[in-house]
Amino acid sequence: MEKHRRPVVVTGFGPFGEHSVNASWIAVQELEKLGLGEDVDLHVYEIPVEYQAVQRLIPALWKKHSPQLVVHVGLSGMATTVTLEKCGHNVGYRGLDNCRFCPGSHCCVEGGPECIDSVIDMDAVCKRVSASGLDVTVTISKDAGRYLCDFTYYTSLYQSHGRSAFVHVPPLGRPYSAEQLGRALQAIIEEMLRVLAQSETNINCHNEH
Repeated sequence: MEKHRRPVVVTGFGPFGEHSVNASWIAVQELEKLGLGEDVDLHVYEIPVEYQAVQRLIPALWKKHSPQLVVHVGLSGMATTVTLEKCGHNVGYRGLDNCRFCPGSHCCVEGGPECIDSVIDMDAVCKRVSASGLDVTVTISKDAGRYLCDFTYYTSLYQSHGRSAFVHVPPLGRPYSAEQLGRALQAIIEEMLRVLAQSETNINCHNEH
């Protein structure tokens, strides 16, 4: 009998502003080469830096794959570490996207909660990955920046009831190579899946008693 493979979706962003090469998509392509092991069915997508495309694509990805986890990867020009984002924010979107568009309401979901946390314990993931001897520094953040990264994260968290994650990477070569970022994503997502599985086991145990 064939073992059931868990669907996992990972997205990166296309070019924007001065970033004609978006390190997030390069890192995701590196991850695709490495894979996430035999029991994970990995699907990768490049998302345009456009609010309306995000609102259309995120629900479509959830519908198509019913993934166990969706991980969005974005570029932060200011970052020097690989950063795990704990939550997405609903309001404060004023920056124009690649189509010179910005939501009139300046929010992701009208009437939605101000902030949604990921169900994944990012502190635990950060701690374990950092202890694994990876040659990349991993840190935690609670502010994904109120642009397309934050907008995508919130939209995905809202859609998935928290079963999403967001990882910010620095620009290529500042300081990490594409290969290093790909390996970091692999280690982080494998740890996220472990943490998710553990929390679900705990929930099932509580439900049984």
